[in-house]
Amino acid sequence: MNKAALRARMKIRLQQMSEAEFRKETAEIQELFLQSDSWKNSRTIGLTISQNREADTKRLIEEAWRQGKGVAVPKCYPADRSMEFRLLTSYGQLETVYSGLKEPVISETLPAGKSSIDVMAVPGICFDPRGYRIGYGGGYYDRYLSDFKGETVSLAFSFQILPLIPAERYDVPVRRIITENEVLQCRE
Repeated sequence: MNKAALRARMKIRLQQMSEAEFRKETAEIQELFLQSDSWKNSRTIGLTISQNREADTKRLIEEAWRQGKGVAVPKCYPADRSMEFRLLTSYGQLETVYSGLKEPVISETLPAGKSSIDVMAVPGICFDPRGYRIGYGGGYYDRYLSDFKGETVSLAFSFQILPLIPAERYDVPVRRIITENEVLQCRE
């Protein structure tokens, strides 16, 4: 099955989750991340502003602020499919952009260089045990991660882990996947 078909199938499966199941499993994913060494040892964490049926990041953002950690969120540039991360200190620094995404307002946030981000939570719609992922189709994260030196982790529901997904030469695998059941150490 190709990436587009897998992406479409997984979007349907995510929408089929009950609200109770979504909330319970999201809380379990969040708790495993908060208890991880990756979280505990980080000063700055790269997080997306989750939407739809992605494991919710709101609690993680707020807990990072509470602990005095930096929160870096992506600002995408569709013209060249690049992105940068900017330090977010309040939700008031966000604006709604294309596709309903929430991104930092440039004039109200500071840039976060790659070397300042200790752990990056990389979004995706499905994953395999090697750490390869299918994202939302823009290739933004693979470009960004090509020379990223920090830790990478993805937050996913266990049904989002498939035995094998197609990987191309420019795809960058994550090192860990945190589900509601486990922390999966990825291997090539």
